[in-house]
Amino acid sequence: KLVSLEKQANDYARSLSGGMKRRLLIAKAMVHRPPILVLDEPTAGVDVELRANLWNYIRDLNKKGTTICLTTHYLDEAEELCDYISIIDKGKILKDDTKNNLLNIISNKTVSFAVQEKISIPKELDKYNPILKENNLIINYDKQKTTLKSIINILNNNKIDFKEINTYESNLEDIFIKIINENDQ
Repeated sequence: KLVSLEKQANDYARSLSGGMKRRLLIAKAMVHRPPILVLDEPTAGVDVELRANLWNYIRDLNKKGTTICLTTHYLDEAEELCDYISIIDKGKILKDDTKNNLLNIISNKTVSFAVQEKISIPKELDKYNPILKENNLIINYDKQKTTLKSIINILNNNKIDFKEINTYESNLEDIFIKIINENDQ
C-alpha cells in the first residue's frame, strides 16, 4: 500500500511505467523489512508527483526504523532526505559529515529587505557592502559572525521601514562545488 501500486496489482512488471517500476523495486526490497535499505538513484527519471511520493515513502520508512542509504546525483534530494552525507568524487570520499555541519561550511548569507521608500544606507552597514537596487536593500554577511537580528536592529535604530525580508544561504550544491574545487587544486 505504501508504494501505491494497488491498481496495478494484476499488471505485468514490464507493462509498468518507469516510476512504477521504481516503486515495485522498492516494495520488493522492503517485503522482508530489512533494517538497512540501499537505494541507488531512486527518483532518476520519475515525474515530479512520483518523486514527491517516493520522498514521503522514504521518510516514512526511516521514521519506522529503517536505515536508508541513498546514492543520488540530485543534491536537493540529499539535502531534503539525508541526515548524514558523504561527498564522493572519482571514487574517493572527500567529505562526510552531518548535513548541518556540511551546510555550515559556507557561512555567507544574503538578506534582502524590501524598503518602501528611497533610503540612505546607514554607515553601520558599510562593513556588509550593502546594495540598494530597485527598493531592495541587499546585505551579505557571515552568519557565524553576525546575526540577522543585529542587522534588523541597525535598520530599526535608523528608522528604516521594510515590508518584506528574504534570506538566502548556501545549499548542498554550493558546498559540493566548493569541496570538489578544493580537491582539484
